[in-house]
Formats: sequence, structure tokens, C-alpha cells
Amino acid sequence: MQKQPSGMRPHIILLGRRNVGKSSLVNALTEQPLALVSEVPGTTTDPVRKGYELLPFGPVVFVDTGGIDDVGEIGRLRVERTKKEQAGADFALLIAEAGQWTDHEQQLYEQLKDGKLDFMVVVNKIDLAPDWQPPVDAWQVSAKTGEGVKELRVAMAERLRQITQQTFSVIGDLVQGGDLIVLVVPIDLEAPRGRLILPQVITIRDILDNDAAALVVKERELYATMQSLGRAPSLVVCDSQVVLKVAADVPREVPLTTFSILFARLKGDLPTFVRGAKAIETLTDGDRVLIAEACSHHPLADDIGRVKIPRWIRQYTGRDLTFTNAQGRNYPEDLREYKLVVHCGGCMITPRTMEARMEEALDDGVPITNYGVAISFVHGVLSRVLEPFGGLDALLGEG
Repeated sequence: MQKQPSGMRPHIILLGRRNVGKSSLVNALTEQPLALVSEVPGTTTDPVRKGYELLPFGPVVFVDTGGIDDVGEIGRLRVERTKKEQAGADFALLIAEAGQWTDHEQQLYEQLKDGKLDFMVVVNKIDLAPDWQPPVDAWQVSAKTGEGVKELRVAMAERLRQITQQTFSVIGDLVQGGDLIVLVVPIDLEAPRGRLILPQVITIRDILDNDAAALVVKERELYATMQSLGRAPSLVVCDSQVVLKVAADVPREVPLTTFSILFARLKGDLPTFVRGAKAIETLTDGDRVLIAEACSHHPLADDIGRVKIPRWIRQYTGRDLTFTNAQGRNYPEDLREYKLVVHCGGCMITPRTMEARMEEALDDGVPITNYGVAISFVHGVLSRVLEPFGGLDALLGEG
């Protein structure tokens, strides 16, 4: 469970006022002292995340947050961070304190009820006010004594089972038992020593889970490998950075796509990303483009986000463009200054976080695409790498 990527686990966020016992409840639910607790309001400042095996559901991430009633300028920033975490969560627990249902709880309850995020109301500290009844349906527990915690844990697992697709499949619908899938994996400066990058690992596991065979080669050995195979592979998947060379080496009748495009389906919305890539054609001199990465890493000499993609887009458009990079959770709140957002594959974030980022861009009227779709577009092979999914026209509802 600890090795399952955080971005592939449902995120459960705890929301509520300061000192209602959010951190204590996280500790009680996980039966571990994961979060710092204190009688002093505001002990939890920045969001705290912890992976946990929520049986009988499976791996999840609990996100403990600061109080929604925090005050002052620093408090306002903490509340904003909580809102960003909420936008990317898959499930929420609204935590109230027994004997108290304030305007804060009521406003948060109404917001959650009217939104997309499924949630449960939990009243904590019932040992202090055992006869008090909340004005809404709620689970009543005491993190201190443990009363009701086991029942809450079981109820959460059942709710998550109902609302969350437990099997994340990046390639399962494209392969059948006995298929041979060739994966083209460059080994360059960005490849961690002794390991493959996360999208490649996830894809290999998904192939094996679907009773198919995975053959992994570098791009320099691809042509010779294809010539030596006794049969044509059912699919070739490559890193987006080498898609042009791979498209030349793979026979036209063999289906081809990229890891990033697979993740565009898994974490985002492929048609939206395709439309966003086509917006590259509309860029003009002086336009600003945001390159967004969900993870943080030390930039290398020929970094994909800082160097290669800007270079390829400038070469394609012939325009004098300005590129801005955003890493990790530093996704801009206002995107209206940009003409395009190019997002990474999102292997480190949840589908809900990617959905929230896409919604933010589209609400601001800014097209959004992802690395693999954009790279394939400017290299002129987008139509080919979309064929395994029905083709360009089918994805866009055209033709």
C-alpha cells in the first residue's frame, strides 16, 4: 500500500473549524498518532497528508487541514490553502463539535451539498455532549474515547466503494490476454538512476494485470527489435519526447500512442486536451503560455517543461512567445493572462485535482492541453497517436 502512488489513491479531506478535533479524528481513524494535536486552536497550519489502508476499501490519503474559521492575514492564507486542497479531494468529512453548529458549519454544509464533492458530516466529542443532536444527518463519534470510530471507518469505506472507481486502468481497455505491448522508454538525464518513471511503471503493471506481455526497449533499439519480433505487437507506447522517431520506426499498421496521452485519459479529458493543442495554431507574438507540472524536481539542462516544449512550440508557430513555469501545487489562481496551459501528465495528482485545474482554465477562457498531446501535435503525428482511441474526428465529435 505504501508503494502505491499517492495520485492513484482517493483523497479524503477533513474540513471544519479550529479545535473541533480534525487531527484527533485522523489519529483515531488510522489508529496511529499521525497528526499533532493540542487544545490550542490552530495547531494544524498547512495541510497534512497521510496514506492509509482503509479496509475493506483499500489505500486512501487523509488530508488534515487548518480551521475554516482561521483569522488574520496568515489565517486567510491557510483557509485559501484548505480551499485548494478541497478542490482536488475525492471525498470530504465535515467535522463539527458536539453541542455546536455555527454559521461556519452551516455555510460549509450548504456549499458541499450544492457542489460535486461527496461528503459526510461527522460530529466529534460526543463524550462532552452525549445528548446533543445536530441539525443535519451526521455520524457521531468521540476521537478521544473511540466511540463510533470503527462504525465511521466502515461507513466511509462503503461510501468510497460506491463513488470511486477502485480499479485505475491506464491501458486495460486497449489490451487483451496474450497481447504483446512494446514500450519505448528513453534512458536520459530525467530518468532516475536504477528506476523507471512512474507512468512507465504503472503502465507495465496494468499490462501484466490484463494478462498481456510487456516488452520494454530504448528508442535506439526499437527498429532492430521490431524487425526481430515473430509477430507484430498489438500496441506500441512511447515517451512523448521520442514520438517522432518512434512513429518513423513503427510500421503504419501497428497502433501507436504515448504514455502522456494514456494519462490524459486516466487523469483528465482527452478531447479537451486535443482541442487545447489545436489552439497552438492561434498563438501570436507576445502571447503567454503556462507550462504546469504537478510535481517538483530540479530542472535539468534540457528539461522537458522549461526547454523542450517551449522550443518545439516556438519552432512550430514561428512566434515570439513568453513561457511561464508552475511546479507542484503552485497552480495560478487566475489564468486569464495566458493564452494556453500545457499541463504534465499528472501522474502525481488525483483525477479530481486535474479536473479542478482543467475547470479553472476553461472557466477563465483559456485552452488547456497536456505534454503528450501538445508534443504530438507540433510534431505532426497527433492523428496517428489518437487512432487507438477512435481517431481525431471521433474524439472531437467531428466527421
